[in-house]
Amino acid sequence: MDKGLFIVFEGPEGSGKTTILKTVEKYLKELGLGFVTTREPGGISISEQIREVILNKDNVAMDGRTEALLYAAARRQHLVEKVIPALEQGKIVLCDRFVDSSLAYQGYARGLGMENVMKVNEFAINDYMPDLTILFDLDPEIGLKRIAENKDREVNRLDLEGLNFHRKVREAYHILAEKYKERIRVIDAGKVLEEVIADVNNIIYNFLLSKGYIE
Repeated sequence: MDKGLFIVFEGPEGSGKTTILKTVEKYLKELGLGFVTTREPGGISISEQIREVILNKDNVAMDGRTEALLYAAARRQHLVEKVIPALEQGKIVLCDRFVDSSLAYQGYARGLGMENVMKVNEFAINDYMPDLTILFDLDPEIGLKRIAENKDREVNRLDLEGLNFHRKVREAYHILAEKYKERIRVIDAGKVLEEVIADVNNIIYNFLLSKGYIE
């Protein structure tokens, strides 16, 4: 393959996407495919440093536009330093969050406007968009309960937002799924783990098949 594939995992807090991503890694290994796993914000040193600023629970005074700009800056550096080189090497890139997160969290839930946030990110991503986005859909009350019960999970500034904020995030993802039907596949993340894994593997298998990566 001349160019790799960019597969992104999206969803509200506690939806289980990070856990499922690990099972996808195992699945791709079994298929013998080369891949890179990464996350946003983060993935490389500079972006991880920005992540610490964005998600620090002490930074309660952070303005919504500042937050959006920091995410875009972290995204740009991550893209040019890690994602693009991997794609140019023909690898599959598995990424925990990308631009849809900014549209949902800052654009819609923060009230900045999806179009405004997209304009900022268009400058940052320079036309790079996911080939496939798997969206884990979950009732925010269930997601926040999962976070509270998972003592090993990092609790960040966004986790501490009120329930109404997280409801808006879910609503935003539904809007995006309707708008970008050609690349977004929605998964019911409220089902038992084994069923969610099977659904995700099925989506990825059919996608790889359609792209000629497997026969």
